Amino acid sequence: MTMTLKPWRQIATPRSDVLKGEVKQSEFAADLTKVRVGQAPPEYQDPKQFFQRTYLTRGMEMLLRTVAERIAGMGGEPVVQLQTAFGGGKTHSLLAVYHLARGEVSTSEMPGIPPILDGRVDVSDVLAERPTVQLSNRAIHDLPKARVVVLDGNNLAPSQPMPRGKLKVHTLWGELAWQLGGEDAYALVRASDENGTAPGKELLTQLISEHAPCVILMDELVAYYRQFEDGQQLSGGTFDTNISFIQQLTEALSAVPNAMLLASLPESEREAGGKRGEQALAALSYYLNRVQALWKPVTSKESFQIVRRRMFENISDQSAVASVCQAFADHYVQNGGEFPSETQMSLYVERMREEYPIHPEVFDRLYEDWSSLPDFQRTRGVLKFMAKAIHALWTQGNQDPLIMPGNMPFDDAATRDDLIYYLPAGWDPVVERDVEQEAARIENEEPRLGSVQACRRSTHTIFMGSAPGSVKSGIRGIDLQHVLLGMSIPGQPLSVYVDALRKLRDRLHYLNVDGDVGEERYWFDVRPNLRREMEERKKRFKDAEDIFPEVRRRLTEVLPRGGFGGVHVMTEHADIPDDVQLRLVVLPMDAPHHATVQENAKAVARAGNALRNRGNVPRSYQNRLIFLAPDANETGRLREHTLSYLAWQSIHKDVQDVKLNLDQLQARQARQSLDMAERVLRQAIRDTYKYVLVPSQDARPGKVDDLRWEHFKLSTTPGPLTGEVEKILKDNELVIDEWAPFHLKRQLDTWFWKDDRPAVKAWDVWETFSKQVYLPRLKHENVLKDTIQRGTSSREFFGIAQGMMDGKYSGFKFGESAMFTLDRDALLIAPGDAQSHLDTLIPPSPPEKPEHPGDDTTHLDGGDKKPSGDNRVTTLPDTKSTVIKRAYHASVELDPATATVQFAEIMQEVLQHLRALPGTKLSLTVEIQAEASDSFSDGVQRTVRENAKHLGFKTSIFE
Repeated sequence: MTMTLKPWRQIATPRSDVLKGEVKQSEFAADLTKVRVGQAPPEYQDPKQFFQRTYLTRGMEMLLRTVAERIAGMGGEPVVQLQTAFGGGKTHSLLAVYHLARGEVSTSEMPGIPPILDGRVDVSDVLAERPTVQLSNRAIHDLPKARVVVLDGNNLAPSQPMPRGKLKVHTLWGELAWQLGGEDAYALVRASDENGTAPGKELLTQLISEHAPCVILMDELVAYYRQFEDGQQLSGGTFDTNISFIQQLTEALSAVPNAMLLASLPESEREAGGKRGEQALAALSYYLNRVQALWKPVTSKESFQIVRRRMFENISDQSAVASVCQAFADHYVQNGGEFPSETQMSLYVERMREEYPIHPEVFDRLYEDWSSLPDFQRTRGVLKFMAKAIHALWTQGNQDPLIMPGNMPFDDAATRDDLIYYLPAGWDPVVERDVEQEAARIENEEPRLGSVQACRRSTHTIFMGSAPGSVKSGIRGIDLQHVLLGMSIPGQPLSVYVDALRKLRDRLHYLNVDGDVGEERYWFDVRPNLRREMEERKKRFKDAEDIFPEVRRRLTEVLPRGGFGGVHVMTEHADIPDDVQLRLVVLPMDAPHHATVQENAKAVARAGNALRNRGNVPRSYQNRLIFLAPDANETGRLREHTLSYLAWQSIHKDVQDVKLNLDQLQARQARQSLDMAERVLRQAIRDTYKYVLVPSQDARPGKVDDLRWEHFKLSTTPGPLTGEVEKILKDNELVIDEWAPFHLKRQLDTWFWKDDRPAVKAWDVWETFSKQVYLPRLKHENVLKDTIQRGTSSREFFGIAQGMMDGKYSGFKFGESAMFTLDRDALLIAPGDAQSHLDTLIPPSPPEKPEHPGDDTTHLDGGDKKPSGDNRVTTLPDTKSTVIKRAYHASVELDPATATVQFAEIMQEVLQHLRALPGTKLSLTVEIQAEASDSFSDGVQRTVRENAKHLGFKTSIFE
């Protein structure tokens, strides 16, 4: 099903500077000091523009409410610490406080501020996370203007005095006083500033009280404090005096009801910058934690709103947004097992609506993966990248319904370079060669993949989800479900992307794959992958020297002798014995079988040659060979899988022999790939060697038709292959392991007994059966012996003798059970000749009268009963019952699988007795009922009709 969804570009319009590609990188670098001195860009300097472009998160709204209450003298926290990850919005939040507190424009002209002052913003969810914070819901009608001090650790140097008018300021407290009240305020702390000693709490309280309401903003404090060495006296004092200043300042602010401090600290020691930074962070956190309220103004769930607000104009067509997002949600639910579990919940469609037109997976990869890199800022880095990506997509005319990892424009140099900048060296060729060029080349070769850019969407998604992990320890790749999530669009079959991934893993140089089928993890790395090494090694192996021997070895393992006298795998016909043993001959890969006669030439020619010849001499026992042939449609795959196995085997061996230096993960991958190749090759052999070829021939006395070949398809499910071959042969009566005397007699009548030769050697019969393809194929000589043994008790089939002596039968038996040994002298005698010979030996006995009149129990001739263990009764033709019964009717159901044997027994045990009586009229009707679960094929119908006509069926109808 094809689904038409409205492209994102028709619903969400990027801001003009994004469209034009004129977004300056400085716009994403908020700088408090530049704003204070009036040198910042308008979007930061102008309060109206700043709040118009700023998305006020719940944490920022609560923070601004706290500041407003504090400077209005309505309570609020005296000290707030902003602590988030790198790029988490600390400086942006301080700027919002700066503009609100200074009051350079009316609060009504600051978008988003009036509801905060009126107490109309619900921050209950934020307060629940900070139970110690108390806020009122009273409206603040007249917010006083406050003095705002900016102490920026990146713009202050403790080793250099800072010129301020006619003064030179040395310390943080000197800078604080000068910004609060100029020279007059500085005079209060001048002595402490010049000698680098921290002023006391009382002096700081006085300073702040005289200039309240005021707000002190401290940004990048750790950057300033880490410049002090232990015991070193600088212009800005010592590390200890500066720590004392923080302690005294926080206590002073608690004493002034309309003054407050906001200080930003990094969230982790890694961001603090070295050992000195970690020490500074620990000390500052300790003293600030005593009186502060810890604040995280931007949560990961709100970061995307900042990006969307900055990148796009307001979206008015919310119904179109809902339609697109619901289509994606339905797509995820309909294919639930193929996507991450979170996509199955209703919250995910809500996320898509809130983050539209950017797919949530883009933000998850940027905030969870890329923001973990040391220099990638959570907000600024994402803004920079998305500005370039959206501009490139717009310029390229992208028509996708959402902006997804799969359509990230990595063919655009600016977009690509922005991400590669954060990665170690060596990623340029990875993106250029694999992510773009080779993926596009495969799409050009495969129109089905190219129609949806399945390969490039795959590589883009994998790069977005795996490249940051290359610098982490023990984290490799993005799982298949998230790969599909990052590129799949409703209306497009998932199979096209799965096929694309399969192509990519075979062709790409830097793509790595780990895990079982369906649970793979994909990642790019700057080192070439093992698969490329494997592909190169495949070129080392040749058919005759490597591939055929490996396949032969494996076939030998899965083809035990079973019921065959021998199994000959890819054996030259000169080495296949010519004897009475039933043998299975496995043809080589270069002699495959196909469904059409023309393409059968290789398999049939090879099998026919082995059937006719053993080396340079004709083969005698042609009816003892069965052939197993490979499928012509599968031999190519088998060859490739064998090459892959041999290549992985050589890699694994080189790793064990320390000839190939791999890391632990790659070594494990080599082992897993070898195991996978082993499993795939094992199944490929079953999929390939699945045709049983059986020679067949029709004949009648005086004419033998040409040889023909019948083929039978084996099941490819796991299990003993020899057993499957034997089952096919038995089910189709191609090899007989149990035979009825009736069938043996018919063959003897047709081919062996003649008027001048009423007796034939049983061994000659066995030899002839083994040689002539038109005769039945018995599994082994015991089948013939057992058939003769069962037929000895009846005078219907044959007599037996141990041999001829002086022109007479020796050890003659006819119509009585006797042990039979199949040797070269044993004879099978036609019934007529056997009866004549019996008459010369034993005169006929008069019939016995029944002891009890009316008893119609039938006895054997002479009153003898059949041997114990057999409940059937044999009635001689001359036996008569005292009760007259002139008709007999019977019916029986036969098992189609064993009908031949059952029918022979019926002939022997029932019909022969009925027709033995003179004057008996016997009729026999066979009724056949067959119902197909679907429909009988045309071939089956044609064959059955022709055979039924040939056999004289009165009716033969398919309906």
